[in-house]
Amino acid sequence: MTHLTFWGGTEQVTGSCYLLETGHYRILLDCGLFQGSKETERLNAEDFPFDPATIDAVVLSHAHLDHSGRLPKLVKEGFRGDLFLTEGSYQLLELMLKDAAFLELRDTEWENKKRERAGKKLLDPLFTLEDVEALLTLRKPFPYRTAIDVLPGIKLQFLDAGHILGSSIVKLELQDGGKNKTLVFSGDLGNCASPVLPDPETVKHADLLLLESTYGDRDHKALDPTLDELRVILKLAANSGGNVIIPSFAVGRTQDLLYWLGKLYREGSLPQQQVFLDSPMAINASEIYFDYKHLFNKDDPEFNRITQKGWQAWLPCLSYSETAEDSMAINRIVGGAVIIAGSGMCTGGRIRHHLKYNLWRRNAHIVFVGFQAQGTLGRRLIDGQKDLKILGSKIHVEATIHTLGGLSAHADQSQLLAWANHFEGPKPRLFLVHGETSASHSLQTCFNRLGWPANLPKIGQKIEIS
Repeated sequence: MTHLTFWGGTEQVTGSCYLLETGHYRILLDCGLFQGSKETERLNAEDFPFDPATIDAVVLSHAHLDHSGRLPKLVKEGFRGDLFLTEGSYQLLELMLKDAAFLELRDTEWENKKRERAGKKLLDPLFTLEDVEALLTLRKPFPYRTAIDVLPGIKLQFLDAGHILGSSIVKLELQDGGKNKTLVFSGDLGNCASPVLPDPETVKHADLLLLESTYGDRDHKALDPTLDELRVILKLAANSGGNVIIPSFAVGRTQDLLYWLGKLYREGSLPQQQVFLDSPMAINASEIYFDYKHLFNKDDPEFNRITQKGWQAWLPCLSYSETAEDSMAINRIVGGAVIIAGSGMCTGGRIRHHLKYNLWRRNAHIVFVGFQAQGTLGRRLIDGQKDLKILGSKIHVEATIHTLGGLSAHADQSQLLAWANHFEGPKPRLFLVHGETSASHSLQTCFNRLGWPANLPKIGQKIEIS
């Protein structure tokens, strides 16, 4: 008998983690961080609801931390099996987890200073760089569309999800009790308007489908009006003398932004003479992208030709800000710049400094281009909160806040339904994951209208794959 238990990525967008148990083996699909409010992030420090030492293998859909960020903790607590991932995820995973370990150690040291002064018990970091290094030795990279024997009776295939470099749709074929069953996990499906990566590949047959629902309650704005809106924002900021601040995820969103800003530069619609990429991780990720150019789509021959020399050949006014000193120098620029910095939800990183120096300026424009989870600073800004505390300073928001939904890296409601519609014959048993409750409920209603019952799993729910 084969079972699947939902240990994350349910009733919220983050914390992806699903335990697959056959009669002989235990496989984990993803092992991501919970991200968002402080209450949500406290879940990361809790013990796993299973013994990590008993996990035989992990299959990773992609490198984003909400899918991979607890893997070093898994190793710290006993996991020693193989980690299966795509070739495109191989370097990105190392980049993201080492950065996460650095931030974890820094934040823990900062918290422990306060605890020591208050006479409270000191905390241990969630994981260390040594745990990351141990995890990285377990990586087994494979190209897309390759049949992989994970364990006896379990075959794996990665298909291109088009979300970020290396992102995959996970297809597992299971032999159990003389019967063959197929489980498909969509991972995070990409937006078909993505300029750099291909559209998500489709699947025709499965017995069980786990489908993301991040944007299950809405469609993105069409691409052309979105780019028109970006042109207007850039022009307004240039005319008023203010900066354009763009919080961006280092992997995926940043590379799409560089593409579109380069496109606007080439058509004469980028009035700013300075574009700063202020994120060492985003800079490194952008360079890693070019190590896997063969995974790009071929939609724009000019882009593929010019970027043989790198991103700055495509966007000549682009400057990389790698050091803390570089970043602080940008804070002295009061107008005329586009500043891209992480983190994408404004939960940490250099973006908080740029918000501190720009949110109170009436001529500044803050542009959100990605999903903002509940409880994050980014979500509070797009919800209209006017008085905030950032890095110890009280800030009254005077800047104009924009949301450009058309540049999302996730499939929207219509795209999710269209992708799922490719399944033929008897429809697979369907579970909607990776969505806030409202988004998942909305997508569930859409599937129910199509006569395809959609289930909304709970944390800890265990189902039989039959």
